[in-house]
Order: sequence, then structure tokens, then C-alpha cells
Amino acid sequence: MLSVLLITFPFFALVLCGYLAARRGVLPQPAIPGLNAFVLYFALPCMLYRFGASTPIAQLLDPAVAGVYVLCALVMVGATVALTRKAHIGWNDAAFGALVAAFPNTGFMGVPLLVALLGAQSAGPAIVTIVVDMVITSSLCIALSRLDGAGTHGVGVALKNAFKGMATNPMPWSIALGALASALQFKLPGPVDKTIAMLADAASPVALFTIGAVLARSQMNQHEQVPARDYVPVALAKLLVHPLLVWGVGTAGMAMGVPLTPFALTVLVLLAALPSASNVSLLAEKFGANNGRVARIILVSTALAFLSFSAAVALLT
Repeated sequence: MLSVLLITFPFFALVLCGYLAARRGVLPQPAIPGLNAFVLYFALPCMLYRFGASTPIAQLLDPAVAGVYVLCALVMVGATVALTRKAHIGWNDAAFGALVAAFPNTGFMGVPLLVALLGAQSAGPAIVTIVVDMVITSSLCIALSRLDGAGTHGVGVALKNAFKGMATNPMPWSIALGALASALQFKLPGPVDKTIAMLADAASPVALFTIGAVLARSQMNQHEQVPARDYVPVALAKLLVHPLLVWGVGTAGMAMGVPLTPFALTVLVLLAALPSASNVSLLAEKFGANNGRVARIILVSTALAFLSFSAAVALLT
């Protein structure tokens, strides 16, 4: 366990550094969107492209990995909505609560963390889950959020906006370009490859620092109290129920002949054990959900994940 903590500590320490920098005013709030933009539009796409280009195309198009992960995501979304929707939590808030319960922070945290723990071969399954979460899980939850008529958009318009947002997000495009490069065995010219590599190397530390800053900003901008019963159970479901569900479904599938390798299952379980994706807070704000509740779920899951994720790694590796 100690050896695992020694690996995971720097990743969560960078999140804490970003959080403290924003809370103490060392990093001004107006600077946070700039950091986020650098990670989202420059560093992270370069990192995903490099991992995609260096991963065999069969791993990037693995139907067993996608099938197990999609099924678990659908179960998490359905169960979370069913159990949390109450008089004061309508479809809108329940749907985005379900999204943070099913959507791990794979892009900003999971890929670099798992590569450090398990090696570059873990990037293939991780990239598959990013596509699933962005295309299927997010779109489903956005559609569910419109069922109570909250906000000004209907289901059709919300889905259209969701796909438009996905189309303008550089992450899936960088994954697609990396997969194409892998399939064609294409190599970038030396100077271009070096530039991409330099940006890719910046992705992990800046992304983790930005996660902490975004969480601090959400907390500082929260003006109403959210009862712990409305967010703590969802955070615990993300860290405990989600990985256990993935392990159970994956193990059952392998017993029934699904061509899922033990290594791929380990990667999926550890991805599910990650804290909630920080970008869900931005989506919740955009669609008029209770962003204070969503931000608290992300904050609690991120704080607890240092120990819970490290324990999962110790058990599985």
C-alpha cells in the first residue's frame, strides 16, 4: 500500500496545490479559464494523440471494453437517478448527479495516473472509456435533465447542443487522429513530433493543478448550503459502487466468454474508482442544474479518492 501511495501522492498533491493556490488568491479566479483552455485545447489533445498513435488500433476499437463500460455507465445513471430524485431534486439535478456518479476524471487525471501505475498499455482501454463518457453517458444525462422542463431547452435542443459541444471538443478529435495514425503507422516529422511531445508532457501537471483550482472556485462561488445527504452518498457511489459494479460485470462477462482480458478489466475498474470528472460542473451550470451540489460531489470524491483509489490499486495490482 505504501508503494502505491508513493506513486499516487504527487498526482493528488498537485490537485491540492491548485486548490490552495485558488483559495489563497495566489492564482486569481480570472486566470483559471486560461489554464483550463491550455489543458483542453493544447496539452491534453497532444497527450491523447500520442497515446492513441502509439496504441495498437485493435485496443482502441475493443468492443468488449466498450460494452462492459457502457453497460455499467447505464446502470450507474439509472440507479442514481432513481435513488436521488426527490421533491427538491428534479430530473435536472438528478441527471447531473448521475453524470458525476458515472463519469470519472479519466482525461485530466486517469490517463496519466494509470500510465504511471500500469504502463503505456493502459492508455488503450482508458481512451475507449473517454469516448463512451463523452458520446453516450453525457448525452444521456443531458437528455434526462430536460424531462422536467427545467431550463429553456427541450430534449431535442439539449441533445443537439450536447453533440455540438462534443464536435467542438478537441479531445475526441485528437483520439480519432491518433487512432488513424496508429492504423496507418503514420509518423510525424521530427520537429512537429517534438512540439507535440512537449505539450503532451505539460498535460498531466497542469491538468491536475487546474482540477484543484476549478474545485476551489466552485466552492468559493457557492452561496447556498447543500445538505450532506444530497451529495455525500453520490460521491461514495462514485468511489465504491462504480468500481465494484465494473468488476462484477467484467468478471461475469469473462466467465461467459466475453473476450475481455484481465489487464483490461483492471484498467476499467481503476478508471471507475477515480473521482468524478471536474468538467461536469461546467455542464451543470450551463444547463441550470444545482451546480453547488455537483461541485460538492466532485470535491468530496476527489478528496476521498486519494485513499480509496490507492486502496483499489493495492488490491488489484
